[in-house]
Amino acid sequence: MEKKRVFVLPGELAVTRQPTIISTLLGSCVSICLYNKKTGTAGMNHFMLPTGERGDEMKNKYGDIAIQKLVEMMKKLGSNTFDLEAHIYGGGNVVGHLSAGEGVGKRNIAMADKMMANYNIKVRTRKVGGDNGRKLFFDTSTGTIEERLIERSESAQSLADKKKSLAGRKIRVLVVDDSATIRQIITTAILTDPQIEVVGEAEDPYHAREKILELDPDVITLDIIMPKMDGITFLKKLMLHMPKPVIIVSSIAQKGSKQRGRAEEIGAFDVLDKEELNLYKGIETTAKILVPKIKMAAQALVKKKSHGEISHI
Repeated sequence: MEKKRVFVLPGELAVTRQPTIISTLLGSCVSICLYNKKTGTAGMNHFMLPTGERGDEMKNKYGDIAIQKLVEMMKKLGSNTFDLEAHIYGGGNVVGHLSAGEGVGKRNIAMADKMMANYNIKVRTRKVGGDNGRKLFFDTSTGTIEERLIERSESAQSLADKKKSLAGRKIRVLVVDDSATIRQIITTAILTDPQIEVVGEAEDPYHAREKILELDPDVITLDIIMPKMDGITFLKKLMLHMPKPVIIVSSIAQKGSKQRGRAEEIGAFDVLDKEELNLYKGIETTAKILVPKIKMAAQALVKKKSHGEISHI
């Protein structure tokens, strides 16, 4: 007889007395699998965060609630806590769709350990942490769990490496604009945040190219109207040969403008109209808008473009 199959999504749990394959997919989330050898009763939860608001509609996405609920459901099916064995999986340091946030995996693991200790439930298996996601297949007829590690894609690994390289140091920014006044305003605004530093300035794309090769900035702010070469042409060259997260800051980049659309299509991380930044009215607005965008850009993975992708833009 074929076993029933149940897939547990984030914020869900399943408990059964029948022979069943309970499966789930974990990243930074954690699953606790409980099993009673005497009765064959088994259950699994899948929580995303260690704790949270009790009024939340998806209360079972929180570890403290999801674990309590799982234990209560096992009790209703005739299990005492001293008859239960636990298996804890997940809490990986992953990126992308499998991740719920920086460091959350460790906090989820700590909640699982704490709750099992509070209930005095013996932990038989503890496969947690690491850099990979996991697929679990819990065979409730035997109490065995098959774990399959999910290998990172090349892009996910590159993004993880990039985040690791940024940890513990400042984000490095190159400011490119033909106006010394504008460069000074942007630099002053950026330096209001202690996590960012301006490693250089350039008044045209040719100077910017030298600075990029010399300083290897994490993020570039780039004007469009400049001598020797315009910013759009330079952005194309960057995306073809040395892709970097670029934030266009230009007076001709208004919403709906042709130049804004071209910059976005070529691969600019973001495009800002200088009027939005109130550049000549103090640095507060400039810093408030620009600093968060630089922080997001620094975390972005920028892929090299081909001539065919951008030659027509």
